[in-house]
Amino acid sequence: MTKGMLGLLAGLLISAAAPSMANDSVKAITSDAKQWGMQLGNYSGNRYSELNQINKDNVGKLQAAWTFSTGVLRGHEGSPLVIGDVMYVHTPFPNIVYALDLNNDGKILWKYVPEQKPEVIGVMCCDTVYRGLAYADDTIFLHQADTTLVALDAKTGKVKWSVVNGDPAKGETNTATVTVIKDKVLVGISGGEYGVRGHLTAYNIKDGSMAWRAYSTGPDKDMLVDPEKTTVLGKPIGADSSLKSWEGDQWQIGGGTTWGWLTYDPDLNLIYYGTGNPSTWNPSQRPGDNKWSMTIMARDPDTGMAKWFYQKTPHDEWDFDGVNENILADIDIGGKPRKVLVNFDRNGFGYTLDRETGELLVAEKYDPAVNWATKVEMDPNSDQYGRPQVVKEFSTEQNGEDTNSTGICPSALGTKDQQPASYSPKTKLFYVPTNHVCMDYEPFRVSYAAGQPYVGATLSMYPAPNSHGGMGNFIAWDAAEGKIKWSLPEQFSVWSGALATAGDIVFYGTLEGYLKAVDSETGKELYKFKTPSGIIGNVFTYEHGGKQYVGVLSGVGGWAGIGLAAGLTNPTEGLGAVGGYAALSDYTALGGTLTVFKLPD
Repeated sequence: MTKGMLGLLAGLLISAAAPSMANDSVKAITSDAKQWGMQLGNYSGNRYSELNQINKDNVGKLQAAWTFSTGVLRGHEGSPLVIGDVMYVHTPFPNIVYALDLNNDGKILWKYVPEQKPEVIGVMCCDTVYRGLAYADDTIFLHQADTTLVALDAKTGKVKWSVVNGDPAKGETNTATVTVIKDKVLVGISGGEYGVRGHLTAYNIKDGSMAWRAYSTGPDKDMLVDPEKTTVLGKPIGADSSLKSWEGDQWQIGGGTTWGWLTYDPDLNLIYYGTGNPSTWNPSQRPGDNKWSMTIMARDPDTGMAKWFYQKTPHDEWDFDGVNENILADIDIGGKPRKVLVNFDRNGFGYTLDRETGELLVAEKYDPAVNWATKVEMDPNSDQYGRPQVVKEFSTEQNGEDTNSTGICPSALGTKDQQPASYSPKTKLFYVPTNHVCMDYEPFRVSYAAGQPYVGATLSMYPAPNSHGGMGNFIAWDAAEGKIKWSLPEQFSVWSGALATAGDIVFYGTLEGYLKAVDSETGKELYKFKTPSGIIGNVFTYEHGGKQYVGVLSGVGGWAGIGLAAGLTNPTEGLGAVGGYAALSDYTALGGTLTVFKLPD
């Protein structure tokens, strides 16, 4: 047996010794700071590591240890996984998977190349990104762009089973990772810009059979909603809540896709995830609140039954998808300890909710430029409770079809898109990569046809005016008070996922390609290194051979970098992002590289 295979077997020992339930195997790995076993770091989604060998006093000495080329040019989101002595690396479409032996100079132990039709690229909204692999029970889970969910043997890369979750011919694709809970793997769907009806699906790990599917819109039975037991802001949701909020059968092409992140509280046995924008982007074509798009959902992972919902942007008029991560933390609110969920929504408001009941505790703007709404109504006795108070000037519906509404902040990119924030239990602060971008938005009438774009709006984007002139900030946020503690301006949007560590530092990447480290208390920049391409990947860390490493995928792309990734030049292409980020080509070019850092020997 080779040295590499011995390392692989040693690395998998933890999962082999763990109980057979995937929940336990995932918890065993994510509780070991030496490994990086989930895309969000753990079930709470805090992207925090207890490793502290690299700290604020020595991070300035960090140096590149090794690199790996993925062989793919397009946007590289997500991060590798590190399980024992093996690193699992993914790529954008065609979604190649590499298993690298960390004991043997990163030797490729196996490589999996899916067979996918290239036509799927044409129905992927905002680049061919993929947000990473999942691991449990000696199995690597890959959710391909064409919606094929594949279970791979972690030792060999051989296919254990596969199942198809959607149909690209209808615009159904995938960009998101999956999450393993107990004996199930939970899977979302992309395609809101094609009139796809969103859903979350649970497949049994053992054989890939479907356990349950919960739709985002439609009849209660389809949504796995009990009208008496499922609550919204503490009150029963009532019968047919979704059907009553759409005109006719529009809910069937209503969007609410589930391409974001999922977190889990084992004590409450509840999963949390968000639903995306309603279809079409022309709000006058879909009167009503369009429930339950733009919603945080809490469900029982065993049955899929809904516990509570909270709709952040009823009747969305701006494409403020509600799919961003829901970070779970225990913090004091008003001097009282609370089990909370913290969400930084595309709409520019940072929300703090009680994760057991769905009670709304805090809702404040986390970028001062946000102007489409004045506030979220916090009075429980008001008929507007929980709703953003929309400013007429920035309402794309009230201004009318074929009317260009100007100066809306944030843009459709949101104050934050999917790039995940982190939370440090040491500082009690959340570290948030943000977009500081505004837009002009002109809706127009559009007809639905399966597999064809169902957008109905033309956009242009630009930096927020009367500000630092850049398109991004990296901020520290107090979720108890709903206040920014410090903010670092960036020339472009910060499209990289953050990582906080016990070394009192926070890492993030920039669209120009810099990996940066800052002091978690003050935001002072401590280190930066320019990688081969713009960074839209998520920073991760692990320990191997007694040394702590920090890594990140670079490879510009995603929605912000779609002009470079897809070779687009018309300013309104890429749903308005091409013009907004035209200057990005002066700083970076396409790539696909993993860069790993360490302290000097």
